[in-house]
Amino acid sequence: MTILLLTFYFEPDTGPGAFRTTALVRELARQLPAESTVHVMTTHPNRYASYKPPAADREEWTDGNCPVTIHRVQTPAHNSGQLGQIRSFMVYYRAVHRHTRRKKYDLIVASSSRLFTAFLAARVARKHRLPLFLDIRDLFREAMLDTIRGSLATVLLNPLLQAVEQYTFRTARHINLVSEGFRPYFNPYPNATYSYFTNGIDTVFLTELATKPGPVPQPRLILYVGNIGEGQGLHKVVPQAARKLGADYRFLIIGNGGARHKLEVAIRREGIDTVELRDTVNREALLEPFRRADYLFLHLNDLEAYKRVLPSKLFEYGATNKPIIAGVAGYAASFIREYLTNCIVFEPGNVDELVWQLHKTPYYIQTRAEFRTKFQRSTISRAMAAEILKTAEQPDRHLV
Repeated sequence: MTILLLTFYFEPDTGPGAFRTTALVRELARQLPAESTVHVMTTHPNRYASYKPPAADREEWTDGNCPVTIHRVQTPAHNSGQLGQIRSFMVYYRAVHRHTRRKKYDLIVASSSRLFTAFLAARVARKHRLPLFLDIRDLFREAMLDTIRGSLATVLLNPLLQAVEQYTFRTARHINLVSEGFRPYFNPYPNATYSYFTNGIDTVFLTELATKPGPVPQPRLILYVGNIGEGQGLHKVVPQAARKLGADYRFLIIGNGGARHKLEVAIRREGIDTVELRDTVNREALLEPFRRADYLFLHLNDLEAYKRVLPSKLFEYGATNKPIIAGVAGYAASFIREYLTNCIVFEPGNVDELVWQLHKTPYYIQTRAEFRTKFQRSTISRAMAAEILKTAEQPDRHLV
């Protein structure tokens, strides 16, 4: 069996998409028979302009049952703006078609958050009349339209994105959703079978990151690690909360993204010195900030689309014994209540509720052993790889 796997992000790039797909590829190589091959088409690290570790144009792995070949496409530099990301994707789109034109595959797999990697996979699958397995990590159309709601662009974009969605999802034989909150959105697509393999906890976060019992140092450190985009809306809560909390708390924000400049502007506007910003680093370098932190923070913007999502950050945070502060609603809030302990959940954007809950909730640490066991990345990747192989073995069907 020969599998083509499309993913815009892949290690050594950073982010949940890169970590998730890299682990999945390694598991596929372990489960496939020796005569099989996996061909990964991805990009050179480009998620953040400030974080570009070196990577080869072509790389081969031989540590599984079957070989893995990785082709990386060099995309134009961008600063997370929409136009820059579109240009980068178009370079990737053309390169995938060029590299796969005369190749023979048995199955197409794609991991996609911004929809168009999934659309590209659907194009290739239809062209070669091959089964398609989609791993959908976000609802791009809904999130995009929520962000620009009320503008003329909404009227123009919605029909286009809806057509792209229909073409893509109706092509898939199987669709995996990282959040069960996505499921109602896919009711119009009964052509596919579905699974719900979430993000997971990587090995690096299963090491000892625990806070030792004892007096909590002052000021208490609140840590956020990850993307700083419109979806996170940190500029709407962190500076304002820091001003109200005063000198008893400090925020450490590690990351980059399209809305980082808004966060910097908001910090200056509030006139505070209790929020520190640092650029993205590799995961190994994050271990020390995780150890020093007293609280782990995440926030999603107050939009309807984000009530369906399940932030990957919850899995990294849940691997520790530290209290989590989460400004989330919808499915993410339900997930926290069901699977996580020692969490402060506040309404997205509600700074007063965040401050009130933080002041009234006693500080304590608690090991989440059951959560760590259930959501290990290796366990999830193993089950997901098996589902991919099962999809390849299903009878052919006509593409609608």
